[in-house]
Amino acid sequence: MDLPDLTTLLPAGEGLSALLWTLAVAAMLALAALMLHAVLGAIARRVARGTRTETDELLLGHVFRPLRWIAVALALLALDEFAVPDEAAAARIVAVVRTLMPLLWGWLVIALIRFGKAYVDARSDIGAEDNLVARRRRTRADILARIAVVVVMLVSAGLMLLKIPEVREIGLALVASAGLAGLAVGVAAQPLLKNIVGGFQLAFTEPVRIDDVVVYRGEWGRIERIGLTYVVLRIWDQRRLVIPVSKLVEEPIENWTRQTSDLLGTVMIYTDHAADIAALREVALDAVRSHKLWDGRAAAVQVTDMTAEVLELRVLMSARGGSEMFELRCDVREAVVRALARDWPDALNRARVVLEEKQLS
Repeated sequence: MDLPDLTTLLPAGEGLSALLWTLAVAAMLALAALMLHAVLGAIARRVARGTRTETDELLLGHVFRPLRWIAVALALLALDEFAVPDEAAAARIVAVVRTLMPLLWGWLVIALIRFGKAYVDARSDIGAEDNLVARRRRTRADILARIAVVVVMLVSAGLMLLKIPEVREIGLALVASAGLAGLAVGVAAQPLLKNIVGGFQLAFTEPVRIDDVVVYRGEWGRIERIGLTYVVLRIWDQRRLVIPVSKLVEEPIENWTRQTSDLLGTVMIYTDHAADIAALREVALDAVRSHKLWDGRAAAVQVTDMTAEVLELRVLMSARGGSEMFELRCDVREAVVRALARDWPDALNRARVVLEEKQLS
């Protein structure tokens, strides 16, 4: 297979020289823009390091790269202002740059959106004990940032395509002949649109937030990530449950940290009717009050039920969060069972059988 002769695609003689000079001018403009951007960036970084806040450094870290290529594009747009030998080549370069400009501006807007989200994350510490406000801010910023990025990407791509006449005509023809195809696409996209609308609702109504402790369909875990159409639940055994946003909006879900992370928990104890309730109450309350995870709000022991077989006691306790409550309940349950087995084995529930002597006639 013979390769095409590339020299036939290039102008000859003075035309080639004019093209090379035009490309050289374009390269020098791009190089000048890069050098100017590097100098101004170095000055901005030095000024940012001298300030007390880290916000300006965070901003520069996000917008530095998009501004570099925007500077190059703006420099190339000035190519038609110079008296270059090959004006047709210069016009083509300028046309290509103008077509790509919406993508570059969109890149800058996305960088600013991500800076805003990073700024909110930096000022919202979800590692604190009382992190309700921080979780609310990070959840809302995360969802809105994802929605805004998608919108900017669509708008930027649409503006770029509008600058290409051939693509614009094809798009108009597709829209004009959509008909049943548009209806089918709308029906197929209904779940996606439903989840997107659910994402907006999740951002403003806040049924769940990042790092919330929730129980969904019997699975206990923490909200690890909230996407545009799905939520990732990190379950206690390190599994990840991916839940569509629409499910969280429509189905019941237990949120243990909706208003505060403080929780009340119970341990149920079943003993014999002859058990020493006062002694058991003292053991259970001592196990609760001496535990490091008890927050000091509630501790009580009550007889909540009595059946023909057992006596039911409920130990009520409080803790700062779901994981602390789980450990506190386990330790209190163990302490009570150990005391029953060691000190009051007769208090363990038992089945009684009464044998009566029957006289034979």
